[in-house]
Amino acid sequence: MSVALAYNNVSVKTDELQELIEGCIRNERSAQAKIYHLFYPRMMSMVKRYFPEQVNAEEILNNGFLRAFQKMSTFSFKGSFEGWLRRIIFHAIADYASSNIKYKQSIVLAEKDEFVHKDHANQLYYNDLLKLIQELPEATRVVFNMFVLDDMPHKHIAKTLGISEGTSKWHVSEARRMLKEKVEQQNLHLKK
Repeated sequence: MSVALAYNNVSVKTDELQELIEGCIRNERSAQAKIYHLFYPRMMSMVKRYFPEQVNAEEILNNGFLRAFQKMSTFSFKGSFEGWLRRIIFHAIADYASSNIKYKQSIVLAEKDEFVHKDHANQLYYNDLLKLIQELPEATRVVFNMFVLDDMPHKHIAKTLGISEGTSKWHVSEARRMLKEKVEQQNLHLKK
């Protein structure tokens, strides 16, 4: 029994996906184009969590797909192709972040877990929260997304971005503080 993938009115079965991957290994442009269109929406969604501006997101995503096409022969057909592709795209995000954002702060603070009041958080709409996260300063947003949304430990974030663990913790603490203020200012907990 083959499993089908469907994205943007394009669907492909597992054996067809394997043929497309093999076509990419042979550097066939049509196979690359189909893989790109199949996985573009989900990969772009992942990139935009970190870099919501379309121009930056497109650059990062295209660099990620280029890397994937160059490394396609390393995919062993064991496990999920989408998971393999996500890891490559994530590395493109991390590389962009470490080379384009000024993380090199020497601030070392203990992380403070200040939470939004329970009533506020319970009623907060997911999309509202994502919009607030996108308004965070770029460096803080990237570290916050890695820590909270991708569940990465501070040690891994620090190594990936070339910062100290203390700086990573500071960015998460700062993001939480800023998000708490924004939630309370906008009274998002009152939406029905």
